[in-house]
Amino acid sequence: MVKIWAKVMLKDKIVKQFTYEREGAMDYSLFFDYVKDICEALDIPTPVIIKTHLFNYAKYNVLRFKKDDFVESINFDKLVLENIFI
Repeated sequence: MVKIWAKVMLKDKIVKQFTYEREGAMDYSLFFDYVKDICEALDIPTPVIIKTHLFNYAKYNVLRFKKDDFVESINFDKLVLENIFI
């Protein structure tokens, strides 16, 4: 099962959070779909995902999207995704 804790941060405080769950094993070819679903649930723009993001998430189980990772303007500092182990 895929389980990701998403946190929208503003000045190091959580302003929104969401726990994303999906059946099946983690499939990095579907990672954009995971992030898109999370962003829709949080009602925020979807960031641009590059290969470095995937490597960081796979290696450290955490991923931080900053303002530069979004095409649209955002009203928060960062979006943090953390892998929740079961």
